[in-house]
Amino acid sequence: MEKKRTEDRSTSARSRDRGRATRRRLIEATARLCKERPGAEVSVAEIANAAGVFPNQVTYHFGSKDSLLVHAAFLGLLHDARRIERIGRQAPDAAAFRRNIARAVLAMPSLPSVTRALAAGISKPELASVVDQHLQVLFRQSERFVSQLIDSRGWRTRRPLNVEARTFWSTALGAVLLVRAGAHGTADDLDLAGALTIHDEPDPGDVAGTRRSM
Repeated sequence: MEKKRTEDRSTSARSRDRGRATRRRLIEATARLCKERPGAEVSVAEIANAAGVFPNQVTYHFGSKDSLLVHAAFLGLLHDARRIERIGRQAPDAAAFRRNIARAVLAMPSLPSVTRALAAGISKPELASVVDQHLQVLFRQSERFVSQLIDSRGWRTRRPLNVEARTFWSTALGAVLLVRAGAHGTADDLDLAGALTIHDEPDPGDVAGTRRSM
């Protein structure tokens, strides 16, 4: 009896591992297709073929193609965000950091897919929690990055780090949503760098200075 329970647990663990691997392949394949064909519709059959799985596994693991597209969009965004972090670390001062980060973020190839994911979260309430889950991951990753950077450089922010991260990404994503909605203008019309308060000068009236706002 004990042997059978052990075998059942082992089988269940293998099944979960296979399920996680399939989910990962589907997300990565979808992210790749969306990057290769920005703005184009990607079918379930194409996604399944690229991932090497059956089409019905899309709905089995994600419930819908739209849910899978949300996961894939944010995977691409997190990959881009890591590249943005490398650019940020190369900045010689806080002003260059703000300028370089803003320019690089507005050029991220994942932004169109993410704005479609945000729109899906608005139009389809069942996807709102999926979108929010990924946004929280993005905010936390950005907050950790900024915290580590300003600690190592002795820089400061003029507001709490969690507010800094949310304000910056809300501005960036909102700008792209406006453009996709038909608003006229270019990246030059947006002061995304101004959404960051990271600086390396002493705060006015603060003799001792603080390394960061918390």
